[in-house]
Amino acid sequence: MPATILPADQPHRSRLLEGMAHAVAAKGYGDTTIADIVREAGVSRRTFYEHFTTKSECLIALYEAASHNALKVLRGAIDPAHGWQEQVDTALTAYLACMAANPVLMRTLFVDILGLGEQGLAARRRANQEVADFMLSVVNRPGAQQERTRALPPEMATAVVGGINELILQAIEDGRVAQLAELAAPASALVRAVIRP
Repeated sequence: MPATILPADQPHRSRLLEGMAHAVAAKGYGDTTIADIVREAGVSRRTFYEHFTTKSECLIALYEAASHNALKVLRGAIDPAHGWQEQVDTALTAYLACMAANPVLMRTLFVDILGLGEQGLAARRRANQEVADFMLSVVNRPGAQQERTRALPPEMATAVVGGINELILQAIEDGRVAQLAELAAPASALVRAVIRP
């Protein structure tokens, strides 16, 4: 897993998140134990409890770190000199490429996180809201009105993010994580359809 996905300023925490990702990829979240996580991380059980109180807390921290990294990739792909449609295309391509580069995380972040019940759902909703807010800031930015038929409403941004997540989930279930970049075209078409009905 690339180091860019994890907080470099906290090496033990980073190693624990890496350990969680590898352990869950190998055994599934349900069968992963704290012993598995610390073994994969190369740290002690005591170190684990200095950073997390439970296995689920560690998984949520991994999910949030990976989500923030993906959002960072999205932000880095934006060039305000281009129109919103080109920016959306570029950002989605970069976002999907980032995910395809981390196949170990895909099932963990899109499937196992929901196994945590309300905690996992809340973490997913927070991450989705951050992406939806970012999309709104790009599409509805001042000066972009002439490029679109109408402003993108917040609820539709949430719907678009949910739709893209479902495309990714289907690719994961079909074993096509390496081909995630192919989803850029339908994802971009979805954004355009919502804004230019």
